[in-house]
Amino acid sequence: MATTLDLNSDLGEGAPLDAEVMPLITSANVACCFHAGDPSVSRAALELAVAHGVVVGAHPGHPDREHFGRRELPRSPQQVFDDCVFQIGGLIGLARPAGADVRYVKPHGGLYHQACRESAFADAVISAANLFALAVMGLPGSKLEVRSKSRCPFVAEGFADRRYLPDGNLVPRDRPDAFIEDSAEAVAQLEWLIRTKGIRTVCVHGDNPQALQFINALRAALLKRGLEIRPFA
Repeated sequence: MATTLDLNSDLGEGAPLDAEVMPLITSANVACCFHAGDPSVSRAALELAVAHGVVVGAHPGHPDREHFGRRELPRSPQQVFDDCVFQIGGLIGLARPAGADVRYVKPHGGLYHQACRESAFADAVISAANLFALAVMGLPGSKLEVRSKSRCPFVAEGFADRRYLPDGNLVPRDRPDAFIEDSAEAVAQLEWLIRTKGIRTVCVHGDNPQALQFINALRAALLKRGLEIRPFA
């Protein structure tokens, strides 16, 4: 039974809540500018993370700013590897003057879903993470977890503000039941994820208008349960 849990959020994407969310989480997935944000926005998120003692991960996505990187694109494994290496390397470069240490990789949006579902995408992401000796974050039981074995550390992630399909993948965003809008339901889902999925970290999206409400509710539930909230690494 888990005694600790990490709280993570996707930040550095240009959403207005970064400064308010950062003190409440323990890991920040900082956007790498392909799907959203820019170097200055990423740098600001990195500096916030350092100021609040938050662990940093790289959050690379497809080059699809028009759709916020949420579309699944027909990229080749080489393209995905190159995209990820470019983005992770760039974020590490920005992190150095900010005093941040990038510890892991969490793909974004469409890339996340493809890497969790398809071996070729998973292998490309894992190879890029390996190049920088970083862990990979993804859904438990996914291709990312399976393909990470003996190659790089894997961090099982759950989502408090998204609903799940029976196969363990997330409900597509274009479905009306994709999102959880009630903080009590988010807490109930977190309890289910801890009990059945063995997660080490839980995500609340930084661009969710209810992010602060959800994170505070989750923190209270975890503390009531006797779990320590701290980074997974």
